[in-house]
Amino acid sequence: MSVEYNCILIRFGEIFLKGHNKKYFEDLLINNIKSALKPLKYTFLRSQGRYYIEDAADNSSEIVSRLTRVFGIHSVSPAVKVKTDEEELFKAAVAMSPMSGKFRVTVKRADKRLPFTSAEMAGKIGGALLKASLGKLKVDLYDFDFELNVDIRDNGFSYLFYDKIPGAGGLPVGCSGNGMLLLSGGIDSPVAGYLIAKRGVRINAVHFHSFPYTSELALQKVKDLAAKLARYTGGVKLFVVPFTDIQYAIHEKCPESFMITIMRRFMMRIAERLARREECGAIITGESLGQVASQTMQSMMVTNSVVSLPVYRPLIGFDKEEIIDISKKIDAFDISIRPYEDCCTVFLPKNPVIRPRIAEAVEYEKNLDVDALIDAAVENTVEEFITSK
Repeated sequence: MSVEYNCILIRFGEIFLKGHNKKYFEDLLINNIKSALKPLKYTFLRSQGRYYIEDAADNSSEIVSRLTRVFGIHSVSPAVKVKTDEEELFKAAVAMSPMSGKFRVTVKRADKRLPFTSAEMAGKIGGALLKASLGKLKVDLYDFDFELNVDIRDNGFSYLFYDKIPGAGGLPVGCSGNGMLLLSGGIDSPVAGYLIAKRGVRINAVHFHSFPYTSELALQKVKDLAAKLARYTGGVKLFVVPFTDIQYAIHEKCPESFMITIMRRFMMRIAERLARREECGAIITGESLGQVASQTMQSMMVTNSVVSLPVYRPLIGFDKEEIIDISKKIDAFDISIRPYEDCCTVFLPKNPVIRPRIAEAVEYEKNLDVDALIDAAVENTVEEFITSK
């Protein structure tokens, strides 16, 4: 069997549920699709709840790969497009089907003006296949070797295909506003970014770099993780914050057990400052409840208390294996486990407090010029727009 597909069929998911706002979501999804496919050559068409890619030439496999990473797409199918004519349908079905084994034909008829039902057309196409196979094919509606799908649309054309390749699902990036992701070099935060982007959030990211204690290789690791996220988001604006002076100050003037807690409070303040500048509606972290000392309920309450923006934690109920599975799915895991330390490992206390109190953190921070330290860090922050590789 040799199939020459001349079309890629795109189906969207949750957008069907958006009622009067559907056009806004569709327009955004279309823009994201076109952005994801740059600079490949193709023709984009739309008709009755379907999108189509034609004239893809040798780019079809790359186009399918990119489409499966666009949030808002439910599935894609390489297809054979023919005019909605019985003989054309029979000819295409015979050309693209194996001539032995058990099969079934499934027809969806969106064009209700046609003088046949879906079941009637499925029977006719199945009959054409049986005839062409000279007895080598057999119909089996339940235990089949292949299923030929025929989608008859109201634009005068029909689309024949086998595969429904799952898309990324979710909502189009941008429809839920902007968020500021605390992006470390670890496993969790890229996964949190992926999951929040799946709900339509456009990602900005802030990384805290403790040079010379953390190397340029550690920073490159973060940029590579941002590039993996950019495959799904269309790009990530990355803010690299110099954090060494803040960590020195905390180390010199605060109790060792509170270093992580106070460090996280600084991170949240800086993230909020940048988030408001970039018109972000939330801060996003990769925290999972109880995973480490800084991720207890008490610790998260203490760090939350210094910001007024909402803090979203997509991984809050995930265990480590679930997070690793998603990390591998988005091709970030091998980058995350590169042996380059991030700022959270600098001056790491032996016994960090796991049930801190806000009043204690506030008291210890009186030894620090919090505003001056934050102002200096923000002023020297370096911004870079990361695209997919």
